[in-house]
Amino acid sequence: MDNEDERGSPRSGDKALVLHPFLKRSAPKSSRDPNACLAEAISLTAAINLDVIHSETVSLSAPKPGTLFGEGKLSDYADFIKANEIDVVVIDGPVSPVQQRNIERRIHCKVVDRTGLILEIFGDRAQTKEGVLQVELAHLSYQRTRLVRSWTHLERQRGGAGFLGGPGESQLEIDRRLIDDRIVKLKRQLETVVRTRDLHRSKRKKVPYPIVALVGYTNAGKSTLFNRLTNSDVFAQDLLFATLDPTMRKIDLPGGQPVILSDTVGFISDLPTELIAAFRATLEEVLEADLVVHVRDITHADTDAQKQDVFGVLKRLGIDTGDDGLYLEVLNKLDLVADEDRDAILNECDRREDLVGMSAVSGEGVAEFLALVETQITSKQKLLSVQVPTEDGASLSWIYRNGTVLNRSDTEDFVTLEVKFSTENLGRVIKMPVTIL
Repeated sequence: MDNEDERGSPRSGDKALVLHPFLKRSAPKSSRDPNACLAEAISLTAAINLDVIHSETVSLSAPKPGTLFGEGKLSDYADFIKANEIDVVVIDGPVSPVQQRNIERRIHCKVVDRTGLILEIFGDRAQTKEGVLQVELAHLSYQRTRLVRSWTHLERQRGGAGFLGGPGESQLEIDRRLIDDRIVKLKRQLETVVRTRDLHRSKRKKVPYPIVALVGYTNAGKSTLFNRLTNSDVFAQDLLFATLDPTMRKIDLPGGQPVILSDTVGFISDLPTELIAAFRATLEEVLEADLVVHVRDITHADTDAQKQDVFGVLKRLGIDTGDDGLYLEVLNKLDLVADEDRDAILNECDRREDLVGMSAVSGEGVAEFLALVETQITSKQKLLSVQVPTEDGASLSWIYRNGTVLNRSDTEDFVTLEVKFSTENLGRVIKMPVTIL
């Protein structure tokens, strides 16, 4: 095991053993199904191209403080790993630095816990400079706590000057100091990113268009919906964390109201604290949104638990989904739901104004979704009756671009419109060469 850690990150094609530990004692009804958790862990492992040789759930009466698993389990895993030439063991759950070190010594194989695995995926997927900085910051914050490992070089010390001083600085202390220095530099660079985003937001507020942010559990179909609505080609596959870097596009709602649609990074249960902190600059787009659209995979066995996970992240960002006009829920992937279940879902959607059923793949329910978005966006806008001279095409065009036209009547000399305007645009229209009725 002395050389295992020096290999660094798992490599594409490495053989993996995936374990999902869970407690035997009865869990709350809201807890996740262990088999569904294991399936998600396998998907996460496959997302960085590891070859899953074997996977299983592991029932624990109580986790061992030093090794998580009991000696019998560790002995069995050590034999299996040796026989099958396993390169990495993925443990779907939190593993302390001490537990990780002890398990690796016992089974003679590299161990990656859930947080480490998610960080590996993010590191592999980040495309923009901002995304790379955020992932590196999260990775260093995570690694800093794991320098107490079985690396033999960490026991070396660098001596003090002359005959004064003690034994000097250990390699462990040097590594920690280097990491701390790098973290400080990354935070400074990300502060620049935040200032740039603030500048972009201030420019958007001058336009101004309402912002609609798509959020949801990873692989719920946000990017597929985004592509359908915007005719874009954002990377979208049946893959966890297909999208990391936020994308924004302008779309027009049915009544003509323009909005900015934002596709954000997918959430996941037990999303590492380091990632939420590092990606705050990205997730702050959600904080600025006029409407948060929560896209759910209604076919997933743990869809209700996933919903609570998303709520948990939104709450940590300071977003209250109970605010009026802030939240809209989309039950996606209706095309994969059995007919009897579809009827129940659609009946529930009919009873609620903040819920819509949809298939982002087939397009079913998209028109109803856009109508609900428009209702939510315009609910706090001011309704005006505006009379525009027929020859004033510029004013008429501006009203259609910046308001939501509900009704129109034309005469030879005038066009009369019933329009909803935001507070910002209300002040602008009053100054235009039009008549407010």
